[in-house]
Amino acid sequence: MQLVIVESPAKAKTIEKYLGGDFHVLASYGHIRDLPAKDGSVDPDDGFAMSWENYGDKGKQLKAIADEAKKATRLILATDPDREGEAISWHVQEVLRAKKALPSVVDRVTFNAITKAAVLDAMAKPRALDEDLIDAYRARRALDYLVGFTLSPVLWRKLPGAKSAGRVQSVALRLVVEREREIESFTPQEYWSVAAEMEQGGQGFTARLVRWKGEKIDRLTIGKEGDAMAAKADVEAGRFTVEKVETKPVSRNPPAPFTTSTLQQEAARKLGFSASHTMRIAQQLYEDGAITYMRTDGVQMDGSAISAARKAIAERYDGGYLPEKPRQYQTKAKNAQEAHEAIRPTEFGRDKVGSGDHARLYDLIFKRALASQMASARLERTTIDLVDGSGSHALRATGQVVIFPGFLALYEEGRDDSDDDDSKLLPRLNEGDAPAKKKVTAEQHFTQPPPRYSEASLVKRLEELGIGRPSTYASTLQVLKDRDYVRIEKNRFFAEESGRLVTAFLERFFERYVSYDFTAGLEDELDDISGGRAQWQAVLEAFWRDFKPKTAEVMEQKPSDITAALDKFLEPMLFPPKADGSNPRACPLCGDGQLSLRGGRFGAFIACSNYPECKFTRKFGQPGSSGDGADTGPEVLGQHPETGQDIVKKSGRFGPYIEMGEGKEAKRGSIPKDLPDGEMTLDWAVKLLSLPREVGLHPETGLPIVANIGRFGPYLLHDGKYGRLSSTAEIFEVGMNSAVVKLAEAANKGGRGGSSREPLKVLGKHPRTEAEIKLMAGRYGPYVTDGTTNATLPKTIEQDALTLEEAAQLIDARAAAAPAKKGKKKAAPKKAATKKPAAKTTPAKKKAAAE
Repeated sequence: MQLVIVESPAKAKTIEKYLGGDFHVLASYGHIRDLPAKDGSVDPDDGFAMSWENYGDKGKQLKAIADEAKKATRLILATDPDREGEAISWHVQEVLRAKKALPSVVDRVTFNAITKAAVLDAMAKPRALDEDLIDAYRARRALDYLVGFTLSPVLWRKLPGAKSAGRVQSVALRLVVEREREIESFTPQEYWSVAAEMEQGGQGFTARLVRWKGEKIDRLTIGKEGDAMAAKADVEAGRFTVEKVETKPVSRNPPAPFTTSTLQQEAARKLGFSASHTMRIAQQLYEDGAITYMRTDGVQMDGSAISAARKAIAERYDGGYLPEKPRQYQTKAKNAQEAHEAIRPTEFGRDKVGSGDHARLYDLIFKRALASQMASARLERTTIDLVDGSGSHALRATGQVVIFPGFLALYEEGRDDSDDDDSKLLPRLNEGDAPAKKKVTAEQHFTQPPPRYSEASLVKRLEELGIGRPSTYASTLQVLKDRDYVRIEKNRFFAEESGRLVTAFLERFFERYVSYDFTAGLEDELDDISGGRAQWQAVLEAFWRDFKPKTAEVMEQKPSDITAALDKFLEPMLFPPKADGSNPRACPLCGDGQLSLRGGRFGAFIACSNYPECKFTRKFGQPGSSGDGADTGPEVLGQHPETGQDIVKKSGRFGPYIEMGEGKEAKRGSIPKDLPDGEMTLDWAVKLLSLPREVGLHPETGLPIVANIGRFGPYLLHDGKYGRLSSTAEIFEVGMNSAVVKLAEAANKGGRGGSSREPLKVLGKHPRTEAEIKLMAGRYGPYVTDGTTNATLPKTIEQDALTLEEAAQLIDARAAAAPAKKGKKKAAPKKAATKKPAAKTTPAKKKAAAE
């Protein structure tokens, strides 16, 4: 028997169908071991020796692999064809060797697509494990471990609120933070544009002012309204005729097939997918045999695939869409060993696969790969110059016409933050024509700061800088989100305060290790290892020689010294010069105090030097010192009408709150964001401190109904069942009749505990049952429900990227599994009833197992 090891059960199931009965295919379920998350897993003093530890949840699978390996005559390691796949194979081999279960013959096979032809061809061409790729994996893993476990403790002790740092993640974060700084320091500049709406032969077009009073007009030339109105008047008064018509043929070639990074970028632009979601769907498409391997730097396609693509083009379109010669693309990857074939369909005759997000991503891959072998698009770009009678003022209109669409008939590449491409159609005009002038406009504009990064543009920038590798971008960006260093709004990265502070700390004390050139250079060295051009321990030694002393040096500094250094380093951002020349550090509350950066239990903030007399504070990430949005300290709202005690408004870790009294006896309440008047008043403070409010006794049960504010907002509580209220105001307005109805509605809706919590998202109607599917927040994580069946959302699916079809499939799978579980529970008592003597021996069996 020959044992084949792959990563996933889906891949195992597919491959086993292609092989004969002499083969048994098992899955390792990904990596089977890793470096333990503790000190000493990598020992720099012992040649960077590594102590590996098996994953605790892989014990059962490892035992199954070892048991089968002992019976096998040959072990075939068929994991993915990249560095990580090579590493998994190496780990499997080492674990089996330690268990003395390694067969005498061990082979490594790789295939770029899970098709019968590709698998059988690979099986006929086995090789040994690639030691260079394994060394590169070990070097990268050791490097990431040493950076994380050496630098993160420095952050924890010297920078309150910081969570971790990483070799690539910190550099990616720096890009986001630097863009945030650019946006904040940007000063908008006013400019005006003047344009005329014209018409010729019944077709309208727009011509912009490009020369005024004999001077060329650039975008920022007209900076004042007065000049704009004068220019507008001159255009309105002039009679413009066509001076020149310039037509230029333009050819556009199709883009290359997808690599890992270009797939992530395009899926983000066109489908709104996160990088991690794109890779998860692509992995499943690969394992289903629909596409080639999805972790690649290569843009080339196999000769047989090119022939298949050309055949599909010929069948779809007429001969003009097929170029005379096949198109050949060359990879720009530095490391040829990891530059596999581009991502493409395994069958060009198959234009649809799956449903939902799987179908959408496959469609993108299919069209891109097919378009890459199509004819170029031919366009005609036209520029028309119009001049008035004096020759002092000129207008220009531009446009383009598609003469032959070529590949554009199937696919057009998306772009980030693209400007107007002047693609509007123009009427046919000749020199001397005088088109009718319908209207002249003068519009005010302001220059815009650089846009925040999207996932697509950040991945593109990382690749341009040579930082990280495309296969790691998804996990890198996910770490930044998980650490709350960034947040995503409208598909754009915003730097959080914690992320900005960590970046400032690293720039000030570890500038070399977050520099773009150094990080990119280190990637080149790791590529040299995988290419056999460098020795992995020597690369690690060179890095560690400088890095370790630097971390020790910073660790010896006092937290107060760290804060003082950061205060000076960040002065241009935190205390920018004022327009009136006054002291930017002057406290806006007391006037004579000086503002500076302080470190607190929950992170950094800006405070006055006259504390505690002056309690002015400001968030760390808020530049300037105007005091807008600042916390000026506790504010006394007034005295409680019954107790006479002061009610004070304060600001805490979780936002503003009110407090009455002191110490353990104090009453506190968070300030809701939906107060009717938008501000906290004494009346509202008294109401909030009176909570919970008893609405009355339920007419049927006689038990109290209580209204209050909880973690998920305002609610009703009765006999352990909850009902949701729509606003804070409703807590004090809801009457008995309304409360009973709301509780009844919540109970009828079902869900966990009869809750009527608002859904996180309404996904739509189930495609098969028509029931409305909702995404809910549950006690143990998000889940989807159709009102009858609840299905927990797997960790592999991001709730923001969840589609209706995926939710429906989860519910269907959960509903199908439910009866089987109930059946098992019913069957158990029958067995126990018929075999009572066996039941008595159970303790003995347990004892024997323990021994």
